[in-house]
Amino acid sequence: MGDSGGHMNASPADITLPADLRPTDGRFGSGPSKVRAEALAALVATGPTYLGTSHRQSPVRSVVGRLRAGMADLFALPDGYEVVFGNGGAAYFWDVAVSSLIRRRSQHLNFGNFSESFTMAVANAPHLDAPDVIESPAGTHPETTPNPDVDAYAITQNETSTGVAMDVRRPVPAEEGLVLVDATSAAGGMLVDPTQFDVYYFSPQKGFGADGGLWIAICSPAALARVAEIKAGGRWIPESLSLATAVDNARLDQTYNTPGLATLFLMNDQLEWILANGGLAWAAARSATSTGILYDWAEASAFATPFVANPADRSPVVATIDFDAAVDATAVNKALRANGIVDTEPYRRLGRNQLRVAVYPSVDPDDVTRLTGAIDYVVAALS
Repeated sequence: MGDSGGHMNASPADITLPADLRPTDGRFGSGPSKVRAEALAALVATGPTYLGTSHRQSPVRSVVGRLRAGMADLFALPDGYEVVFGNGGAAYFWDVAVSSLIRRRSQHLNFGNFSESFTMAVANAPHLDAPDVIESPAGTHPETTPNPDVDAYAITQNETSTGVAMDVRRPVPAEEGLVLVDATSAAGGMLVDPTQFDVYYFSPQKGFGADGGLWIAICSPAALARVAEIKAGGRWIPESLSLATAVDNARLDQTYNTPGLATLFLMNDQLEWILANGGLAWAAARSATSTGILYDWAEASAFATPFVANPADRSPVVATIDFDAAVDATAVNKALRANGIVDTEPYRRLGRNQLRVAVYPSVDPDDVTRLTGAIDYVVAALS
């Protein structure tokens, strides 16, 4: 633990970290997450040739085309899988799935706020039957259970609110039920086998180091067939929620309506950076190294413990660390923020005395080591 410099019993705003405990970049948010400075510089360097130009013309469409090709490379997509884009973010995609993917009834694994939110979207849809819901307490995850009455299985690969991760595995063959994976905080930082899912959807403001406002869905042939089937069946679907419309536009390297051009550019820059460094295996190992530093530190700490009890269920991209009651996590977070270390607060609805630290591929593991030292320093200064 670093020397607290005589500031014992200090208020959070009065604590000043020594230089060797200051990360070179203090952004550890779960989304929006750290955007690499190099990506911003590349965007600025485009000058008048990109931002402020038509999304129907080649400068923007070429970026979308590179994104689609890069995603196919990153995830080693089998033949027939397609990468589709739409505006609105991953939460918006829940409504797309309700409209365009679920035939009649879906099964949902509820183990945090985001998995529960998709379940609620389905439960409120008047054209669908009540979902089959399997729950487990925060800090754990349930497992899918084959159900012949279900035509879609909703899985959350990484529950951002709790720091719980789970493997993506098919419970039934694709012809018996689509597997829909919310990969919002997993994509780009966790390994996945594309043969185990039919739709892998996410947004770019987490692992892909960009801004928000976009959803990306990797769709299998079975998913594309379901989309076409539902459209042909006459279900009324608003164009903005129609996955069929999004697929048609993606094949032209564009979106149905105007996307955030900066978001597309930054996401593509991050994707190409990951590919240049070794692809998904490299990115996943980098994030796992960072969370490993946090979990090892917490296990050895006198006041901190990993919130997720089972090591196999601990997220490799979002670490949740509980503090003993004697340590006020709110005060620690305030002191960190005053020193430029931001967005380590816990998920608000979880209501725990903890830190939540996201370490997507953009985050340097050395900065995570400095963060652990900074936390020790702050706790000592506050005691």
